Amino acid sequence: MIFEITNQVRVTNIMDGQKWYETVLKKKPDFIPHEGFAEWELIPGCWLQVAEGIPTVGNGPIRFGVTNIESERERLVKELGIEEFEIHSRPEVPVKWGAFSDPWGNQLGFFEYQDKVAEQDRIKIILGKIEV
Repeated sequence: MIFEITNQVRVTNIMDGQKWYETVLKKKPDFIPHEGFAEWELIPGCWLQVAEGIPTVGNGPIRFGVTNIESERERLVKELGIEEFEIHSRPEVPVKWGAFSDPWGNQLGFFEYQDKVAEQDRIKIILGKIEV
């Protein structure tokens, strides 16, 4: 039985990496078990680990669900100087999405549900507010 998930990205300098990811995620790490490592619980049971080491070329993207992708893009451009972050959509796909890179080459992105009722239902299910 799978009940949790972690995903890890590597950065060459943990202090710079932790600060950068604190800005993206809008919060401090939830867990720092040892030097060179920080973890954020993004939603219950879903963790992002940032570890000091050699970044993996060509990984990702890890995409995070947001409620307003345009607003988040504007924030990252302003706060982190993200330059390449184009938002895409297709009629047959229920979300808009975009990808960008962290300073170490890790591929990240955001997505936003186009149907806001479906988005709110998803949020409630994930947070355990309604049963499936």
